Amino acid sequence: MMNMKKLAAMLCLGAIVAIAGQSVIAAEKKAAPKVEATDKSAAKSSESSGDKAAAESAIAAAESARKKAASIDGEWRDTGKMIKKAQAALKAGDFAKATKLAKKAEKQGKLGYEQAQAQQTLKMPSYLKY
Repeated sequence: MMNMKKLAAMLCLGAIVAIAGQSVIAAEKKAAPKVEATDKSAAKSSESSGDKAAAESAIAAAESARKKAASIDGEWRDTGKMIKKAQAALKAGDFAKATKLAKKAEKQGKLGYEQAQAQQTLKMPSYLKY
């Protein structure tokens, strides 16, 4: 059974990690450029056309982002699963679905890398280490 100090330390650490993750996501949303409505419709039409080459390059980018995150132990749980689903959709000929899944996996890879980087430089008091 854990003692109360360790439990409290783990809860505090979890809260700090959650807040740091939210800060990264909020900063990314603020930094994202605003897309006009005409640009959105053009992007949707290109995705719906289901270009095989675009899907393949999106999967390659997702795999690259996953490997980069994994190199510093920042790979998120579902990133690899999403890439496998994207590859299966590509084989099935559903290029739009493959592209969508690959882009989501790439974003997770990038966020996982950023999160791992932020946590490496995090200075924790000695009483929180167990």
